[in-house]
Amino acid sequence: MASKLHNALAKKLPDIQMSEAFINCVFLAMSGGLQDAYTYFTRNEVFSNAQTGNVVLMSTHFMMGEWQAGLRYLYPLFAFAFGVFFAEQVQGRFKYAKKLHWRQSILLMEILILFFVGFLTEGWNMLATVLVSFSCAMQVQTFRKVNGHSYASTMCIGNLRSGTAALSVYLREKKPEQLEMSLYYFGVILFFAVGAGIGGVLSVHLGFHAIWVSSGLLLISFLLMFKDRLEKDVHELEGDLEEDIQKLGTQLREEIKK
Repeated sequence: MASKLHNALAKKLPDIQMSEAFINCVFLAMSGGLQDAYTYFTRNEVFSNAQTGNVVLMSTHFMMGEWQAGLRYLYPLFAFAFGVFFAEQVQGRFKYAKKLHWRQSILLMEILILFFVGFLTEGWNMLATVLVSFSCAMQVQTFRKVNGHSYASTMCIGNLRSGTAALSVYLREKKPEQLEMSLYYFGVILFFAVGAGIGGVLSVHLGFHAIWVSSGLLLISFLLMFKDRLEKDVHELEGDLEEDIQKLGTQLREEIKK
């Protein structure tokens, strides 16, 4: 009976962790694109996760002697670096936490940070951008694989390189797994673009509150990750059930002997 239960659930619950499942990456990528569009259109044209762009703009302003304008791009750069550092520390300290998975803890912090940012007015643009950059960095450090393949949920350049390289290998060697890999990467880019487009439009109509949509997308990802907890609970239940059945069988055999 327990074996049948396991087999039935195995069909419903795939082996891959939900944090790496493509459906989860869809919401993460859309949120990442929305965050970048949000800070650019509503927070003085500063990127939250495209730090290469920030470095270019920062360096240009510094070379022109516009120090105040250059600092506008430097602070998010530091915030991004600290976000990566912070997420890595959380993983190191709480990797084996039982009550809540460490990745869900990061997501919860990100959701709350972005929700808070939605209340910040124009006078707090720098703080808003720094917080969103910190949030993006935590996300990109925490979620680094899609179906076993390394990727980034808050930027495109690495995904574009990996997807194109996988497609090239497929055209040369005709390996289906290479085509599948390339489609994963291009799919992430597509949903990042969708999120960025939505973020740009919502920023025009909702202004500073548009970032709350990003919090909503991350909330969906947060809830999806309870699937792993469900799978673990089911396996534990299966083990307990099998043990109870064995005990019951032993008791019946003893009663029959009497």
